[in-house]
Parts: sequence; structure tokens; C-alpha cells
Amino acid sequence: MAAEAAAQSGAAVLLADHMPSPARKLLIAGRGGLNLTHSEALPTFLTRYGSAEPHLAPHIGDFPPEALIAWAEGLGQPCFIGSSGRVFPRAMKASPLLRAWLARLGALGVRLLARHRWLGFTPDGAARFATPDGEQQIKTSATILALGGASWPRLGSDGTWPALLPGIETRPFAPSNMGFAIPWSEYLRQRFAGMPLKRIALSFGGVTQRGEAMITEVGIEGGAVYALSATLRDALAQQNGVTLHLDLRPDLSLTDLAARLSGRQGSLSLANHLRRNAGLAPVGIALVQEALKAGAQQSDLAGLIKALPLQLTGCFPIARAISSAGGLSWSEVDENLMLRRLPGVFACGEMLDWEAPTGGYLLQACFSTGRAAGLAAVRRKGLM
Repeated sequence: MAAEAAAQSGAAVLLADHMPSPARKLLIAGRGGLNLTHSEALPTFLTRYGSAEPHLAPHIGDFPPEALIAWAEGLGQPCFIGSSGRVFPRAMKASPLLRAWLARLGALGVRLLARHRWLGFTPDGAARFATPDGEQQIKTSATILALGGASWPRLGSDGTWPALLPGIETRPFAPSNMGFAIPWSEYLRQRFAGMPLKRIALSFGGVTQRGEAMITEVGIEGGAVYALSATLRDALAQQNGVTLHLDLRPDLSLTDLAARLSGRQGSLSLANHLRRNAGLAPVGIALVQEALKAGAQQSDLAGLIKALPLQLTGCFPIARAISSAGGLSWSEVDENLMLRRLPGVFACGEMLDWEAPTGGYLLQACFSTGRAAGLAAVRRKGLM
């Protein structure tokens, strides 16, 4: 995005990527439908970035969701708004958009340098690259860094770049939008790993999030979990474990659910009682039974179903997180995303210190800050 913005403004642009082909993380995002952005009102949209909102708001305001939709449609990828308000290309994948985008960049004269891994700067400011032909140095009038976070390192962004910017303050990377470890019983692990929890709600720290989740062999993950992941991660950093509460029937009040469960016949097994009168799926029944074996009171089945405790013991590793928190501290860049200690060097995307939930917010901020950095670089060089 930075390359496109700079090239459209008249700059000659080299786009270096240390992988054999570009945009691998975008392609992976496309496997889930390529959730480009979200359709909610911009003031609400911006709150999703938490403490980074003041820093990101100007750049997203200059290139908001409707502009990103228009950009994608300009590449021949019409978009639609899903029932959750999320925005997707109708093709529901990234490859058609990427092909059209690379063709546009080529037409703008952007040169793609594959297998060029950035190694930092020489004393005179040239960019050093490890290439198949050995180290090369390239001197430019401006440099835009889009070095990524630390999640999914096999796709390119491995989070090792802070060592290449000595003296620049960064916050350590941490997983974001990830799952959490739960010590399931062997039975639940073998029988229900990979099973979804549909139409549930999760609560922690006074915040309740509706959505879906999935049981894994080692814990729980999914959209509803990701929405609470930053708060849960920070709580786990302060203590050895935290309790997340699961509401298996958020569509029913506690009173209504208790009434449904009050007439259990003596011959009816607990599993059938929960299935018939509480409407629980087998995975929900198993979770209730597991909680009862751990000491929960069967006399308050309705209360247990509405607030089933899940003991989280840790975060899933950053390598399998959807995104990451941490990165380049905001104090190190000015309002144009230029590094204060390295004039002419700009930063954008996930390498900046921000995080957001899934739902289109991640890609939107990457696109918007990329565009902002590209335009700022050419403005500084007097090209526009």
C-alpha cells in the first residue's frame, strides 16, 4: 500500500520482500474470506484500537473503510457486507485481488525485489539486503519499513527486526487474537477437540462477548475468545491462571432456563435432561459434566450453564496467533510515521505498537498506515 501511494505520487519505488513471493500473510487471511474491514460507524470503529486510537485515527480517517472498499472494487473485486457487519470481497479470497494489485504496481513502475531480506542501514544510510547473490546495498531518498509483527513467522514477519534498529524503543511482541490453554480431561480432549461452540457468550472482567469458539486439544480459541484476548493475556501476565465464564445459552435468561430444568424426571439421565430441556449440544453437555466432576454444584444447573467456569492457564504461542501486540513505540515516530531518530525512514503496519480484534480492523489499519507512510515519504521529498 505504501508502494502504491508513493508510486501514484510520482516516486520511483523499489519494493523489497525477503520471501520468494509477496503478500503471503494477506493470502493466508484470504483463506478465511479476506475480511477487509468493517461497516460500523467510524467513531465506534476507531475505539477497537484501544490505547492506539489517537495515533491511528488520523490515518484511518484519511483512508477509512469506505475508501478501502472503493480501492478493492477499483481492482475488480466487488465487496459485500456480511450479517455481522464485516466487509469481504465477493470472491471471498485474496488471490484475485493480489493479482490485480501486483499488475497495477507493475504498471506504475514499481520494481519488486524478491528474496531481499533487510539487514539494517550502513553508516551513510544505505539499506543493506541479504540476497541470493550476496549482500547488496541500495541508497534511496526515503525508506518505508513494513516489517510486520511476530505472528505466523513462517509467512515472513518473524519479529526479529528490533535488533536492526539499535537505540529505537520497541515494546516486546506478545500474541494477540489467540487461543488459551485449558487442562481438559482426556475424555473431553479426545471426544470434542475440533468441535465448535455456537451461539455462546464469554465473560471476563465485566465484559461479555457473544459469538463462537472452538474446543482444541489444548484449550479454546475462536472469534469470541479473540475479542477478549488482550484483557485475558494481560491478566495472565499478572497471575498464574484466570477464570473465563462461558454462557452456553445466552439467548435464555437465568430464570427461564431454571424453569426449563426444574421438571427433570427421575429416570431421565443428566445428559438427556440437558439435551431436551436446556437445548445443549453434546459438547456443551460434556463441558457441564466436566465442571460437575470438578466440584460444581448440580443443584444449580441453570447457573452453571449460564456461567460455566473455564480455567485458563496460559496463552497459545505467538507463532499461531492471528496477530501480535507490541512493536515500534509511538514515541519513536512523528505524526507522519517518520522515525524521529532516522529522518527519511518511515514505518507502517503491524510493526507499530497497536493491536485490534478480528473483524476487519487489522487489515484496515495496515492499509491506512501504509498509505499514510507512502504519501508522507513523497511529501518530504517534495514530489507532491
